Amino acid sequence: MQALEQDDDEDFYPSSDGRPIAEGDVHLTEMLYLIPALKGRYREMPDVYVAGNLLLYFRRGDRTARLAPDVFVVKGVPKRMRKSYLLWKEGQAPCFVIEVTSESTRDEDIGMKRDRYEQMGVEEFFLHDPLEEYLSPPLQGYRLKDGRYRRISPEPDGSLLSWTTGLRLSREGEHLRLVELGAGKPLPSFQEIREENRRLDEEIARLRRELESR
Repeated sequence: MQALEQDDDEDFYPSSDGRPIAEGDVHLTEMLYLIPALKGRYREMPDVYVAGNLLLYFRRGDRTARLAPDVFVVKGVPKRMRKSYLLWKEGQAPCFVIEVTSESTRDEDIGMKRDRYEQMGVEEFFLHDPLEEYLSPPLQGYRLKDGRYRRISPEPDGSLLSWTTGLRLSREGEHLRLVELGAGKPLPSFQEIREENRRLDEEIARLRRELESR
């Protein structure tokens, strides 16, 4: 019983694999946009969890059986802070994954990760090569059908539709832009998110100064 409890404890599993978050500025910027944009979209939904570069363990008790999706969405689990994602404990695989592929990760992203996501039952898996160095086209997607991944056919403009999130994924320069399918409303851009974060930092600093003056 004690061993099983330990196997379900997040502290039993390392929260870092020692690898860098992203290969370069473009890849990091992409992740810093996609994660908060998706978090904002699902802010009012308590049973939708959005994360990125978080270790996902898929075999109970095995600290080497892990992946670190760049961006992922899980429906049907509580929205809370996690050190890592234990698949057997949560009972729900991600429904949506994006890998921002690079020279150092492309073989893993296209090969091992894609196969593992397919086995886990990740409904939709997207690959984006922001610098257009390795993938042609640079934005690709897969959707499960009868337990196997099938390529998602691009729209005439090259964008891809995500059924699990109700979003259109399209390229704007080197980066992705996410647009709601029903309303046609784009999620905030990276610049808009950065400006909002700056505004919040300034507001927090102002409130701290007021408290200190009192």
